[in-house]
Amino acid sequence: MPKLKTRRSLMKRYKITSQNKIMRRRSGKSHLLAKKNSNKKRTLSLASQVSKADSKAILFYTNIN
Repeated sequence: MPKLKTRRSLMKRYKITSQNKIMRRRSGKSHLLAKKNSNKKRTLSLASQVSKADSKAILFYTNIN
């Protein structure tokens, strides 16, 4: 069986820290921003950590086991 290719779309969407924690962007910051207040927009700009259940699959497809 050949080696798995790294999923490049995952590498563009997620950032993997040195402790193998996976950071992601929050949704809701691309459009319809006029109705959101500045505190909400600032919170949406921050990165958040992916849950452990999802991070196992992401690490598998990025070949960083």
